[in-house]
Amino acid sequence: MIKKITIAAAVLMATIQGANASSQGSWNALFAKVNGTCIGQSGMDTPEASEPIVFDDATGKIAVLLRGSVGRGKARAHKVNLICLYDKRTGRASIAEYRWLGM
Repeated sequence: MIKKITIAAAVLMATIQGANASSQGSWNALFAKVNGTCIGQSGMDTPEASEPIVFDDATGKIAVLLRGSVGRGKARAHKVNLICLYDKRTGRASIAEYRWLGM
C-alpha cells in the first residue's frame, strides 16, 4: 500500500511542479537530507523508510514514514511506526508515532 501511495505522490508531484521542477540531482540531494534528518531524530538504528511524500509548495513539507525498533537490548526494544514531517524552509523535522486503525 505504501508503494502505491508513493508512486501516486511522485506522479502528482511531477504534475504539480512541472514548469518549475528542479533537476533530479537536486531532488535526490533534498531527499537524502530529509531521510538523514528524519532517521537521525527517530532514535532508530536501522529503520525502514518510505519514499518521500512531497506536499505542495504552499505547505512546504515532505513526509517520511519510518518503521523499526527503538530502545536498547531485546528486552527493551519495541517496534514502532513513526511519521516524520520535514519543513523545507527551516530544515527542521517533527516526528510522531502513529498506529493504523484497528492495530
